[in-house]
Amino acid sequence: MHGLAADGGLFLPERIPSFSKSFLENLRALSFKEIGYQTAKLFVGDEISESKLHEIIERSIDFPAPVVDLDNQLHVLELFHGPTLAFKDFGAQFMARTMEHFVKDDNRELVILVATSGDTGSAVAHGFYGVEGIKVFLLYPSGKVSAIQEKQLTTLDKNIVALEIHGTFDDCQHLVKSAFTDDDLKEKLNLSSANSINIARLIPQSFYYINAVKQLKSSGREIIVSVPSGNLGNITAGLIAKHMGLPIAKFIAATNSNDVFTNYLSSGKFEPRKSVQTYSNAMDVGNPSNLERVRSLFGDNLENMESEIASFSFNDDETVDGIKEVYDKFGYVIDPHGSVGYLAMKKYRMRSLSLQHKTNYDAVVVETAHPAKFKDVVDNTINREIEMPERLAECMKKKKHSIILDSKFETFKDYLLGTVE
Repeated sequence: MHGLAADGGLFLPERIPSFSKSFLENLRALSFKEIGYQTAKLFVGDEISESKLHEIIERSIDFPAPVVDLDNQLHVLELFHGPTLAFKDFGAQFMARTMEHFVKDDNRELVILVATSGDTGSAVAHGFYGVEGIKVFLLYPSGKVSAIQEKQLTTLDKNIVALEIHGTFDDCQHLVKSAFTDDDLKEKLNLSSANSINIARLIPQSFYYINAVKQLKSSGREIIVSVPSGNLGNITAGLIAKHMGLPIAKFIAATNSNDVFTNYLSSGKFEPRKSVQTYSNAMDVGNPSNLERVRSLFGDNLENMESEIASFSFNDDETVDGIKEVYDKFGYVIDPHGSVGYLAMKKYRMRSLSLQHKTNYDAVVVETAHPAKFKDVVDNTINREIEMPERLAECMKKKKHSIILDSKFETFKDYLLGTVE
């Protein structure tokens, strides 16, 4: 419920639980919801009753996460079938239902602060929309999200407020983190976060990795998963599942021009920097928060990390080439984030070939958002107009409402305090 620890650090479970042998052996017999319930139970313990946890899962995991085969070895894990057509719907829906449960008897309003580079904000906004006892402030960088993403962020009312910040995603994230360590704000507001800095966002994201392994038809082959990576929340969720015993041999952290993690993995030096704007904007992060969780999972041992994670980066020109190649080669329309994931998997496979490593494995590319959310780039690249889902088309007709602020913490703080005075 706090989101961030009092000292500004990130919460992790005291220990990573392990899946039972029977759970993994019977995976194919379990539904997506059953996988979610049994996984969540290992973390939740007695904090939430079994019946309530079943209800939370039932209301949260009500859309699929299918694995689509591009060929007999290359697959796409589609995570865009939720209400806002992005992977963050899984975490946001679960978190909203869980927080709703915990605040139902609280007479003090819970104030959620969310920094977003695109999809997080809309997923959280829709997940928490109309939930009593909770107010959500979405901070997004002005002019640095797609037109469709901005509409999804700024067209809700009731308990959702969009704050348009003159700055980058990292500025937005800095404002949120600073708020959690500010004594005045902590005294007057009951603060929490729904970013991937909140562990309750990551636990449900592990569900779809487990469900993906269940769907793969081959048996006995190793599994490699390529994850488009910005703030490293999605890959952290996958690594948690792997450390619980899920048979994934390796993860690939696919980055765009914001390649801080890729450079860290190759050099051992963490050198955060100001993010740059790209077509795959949800990955435009220059100081990824979840690196601390990744380091913790590996005991801060870079060699151990490198044994389980590879990382490659690609610029916008390469991203466009990837979209075109996937369409021309497989007839599949992929979004810019998925394209970066595809290119990273392709590079990893070519490297495996040149090093004469094992190449007969299931390669899974995580597709994090519907391509229609990046319609201009995708349409121009594949020379055809992709159909926009009805809920996106309806959203585009709505009127934008946002409050514009500069990126100074004092401005943000005064604004928040003004909402309670």
